[in-house]
Amino acid sequence: MLDETPLWKNFDNDGEENLNKEIPLPERMRPRTIDEFLGQPHLVHEGKPLRAFLESGKVPNCILYGPPGVGKTSLARIMASMTGRHFIEINAVTSNVASLRGVLAEALEKKALSGKATVLFVDEIYHFNKQQQNVLLPFVEKGDIVLVGSTTENPWFEVNKTLLSRMIVFELYPLGHEAIIDLLKKASEDMERGLGKYGIKLSPEALEELARLSGGDARQALYRLEVAAIATVARGASVIEKEKLKELTGSSFKRYDRAQDEHYKVVSALIKSMRGSDPDAALYWLGRMIAGGENLRFLVRRLLIFAAEDVGLADQNALTLAASAAYAIDMVGYPEARIILSELVIYLASAPKSNSAYLAINRVLSAIEKGDLMEVPKHLDPHGEGYKYPHDFPGHWVPQKYLPEQRRFYYPQDIGEEKVIAKRLSNFWRRFRESVDN
Repeated sequence: MLDETPLWKNFDNDGEENLNKEIPLPERMRPRTIDEFLGQPHLVHEGKPLRAFLESGKVPNCILYGPPGVGKTSLARIMASMTGRHFIEINAVTSNVASLRGVLAEALEKKALSGKATVLFVDEIYHFNKQQQNVLLPFVEKGDIVLVGSTTENPWFEVNKTLLSRMIVFELYPLGHEAIIDLLKKASEDMERGLGKYGIKLSPEALEELARLSGGDARQALYRLEVAAIATVARGASVIEKEKLKELTGSSFKRYDRAQDEHYKVVSALIKSMRGSDPDAALYWLGRMIAGGENLRFLVRRLLIFAAEDVGLADQNALTLAASAAYAIDMVGYPEARIILSELVIYLASAPKSNSAYLAINRVLSAIEKGDLMEVPKHLDPHGEGYKYPHDFPGHWVPQKYLPEQRRFYYPQDIGEEKVIAKRLSNFWRRFRESVDN
């Protein structure tokens, strides 16, 4: 017979009833061992570097870098328990220098008793200012603590370089579909920590939908499962159906925050998809940015740059269209701007590509930075003599020097409209060489 006690009244982390009943399902279902840890096979599977390190009894000073809900805190706890070390967890947002010194004193006491350095886990370590990070430095250098930091922000930009140079960065990724499926099954069946004692079932379609809605975030997946389970029991049912999920748990989790590192990953994916001439992929990443409320001016600036840098002279309408789109988008704003953005992204992704203008100016600037400073030829000087006015000659062109020594920076590419430019310039260069030879 199923336990009919309301689902929300008697869970805790140990399965004892009526204690810590407010602990949410994601916390109860945290993995306790490295074998329970789902996802991140590049770190925790047999033979992988981090696992091998832990199996030797050591914990590296490291940064766990990745989006929310991928197991950073759980992994830090497992690292300590697996190696028999004391574990202290603090949050960089709420810790000041005074409290940090207190934590470090505790770590020294524990090391004196056990002979092992405490694992100090600093959640969102990038919030520590330079002074706080410098307080940690001597303790890390002497081996008095093992520092494990977590961050959703790129550590190479956000963490003190002196401290970072003494740490390894392990990147964690959103959980794959199968890992989320496994996690949901375990949580729904687990009799001790999960929902198993209530006989709640997930239809196969609901299971797939919950995994899809989570966006690779284990915490999101378990929160949604718990909400759906509570609502299902409340209406006297025992099966969570797909049709009820959106009503119960809302729309899919959009792993995109225009103020965080995921923002730059999605922008990069958009640019690279357009560069690779894949309009469907480009539209998807554009959609992610629109759904995430991306700033229109930032997005338009990137598309203007792309039109010049990547499409360039292969399609001379690209930059004109991008500039027109920028004006139109500024005039109409969201939500209609999405249509203009879609048109522009499809056009840019589908256009022939040439980066010749980008490469040409880079060659020029590189030469100048190396000290290649040429004098203006006398016949080009406003006060000089001997300049030939091209419009006075057939074809509006005449062979004459425009640099004191002939140099090549621009190499037209044989694609799209640039073929015409290449042909015309090739003719000019040939005639110029003939005039010099004669």
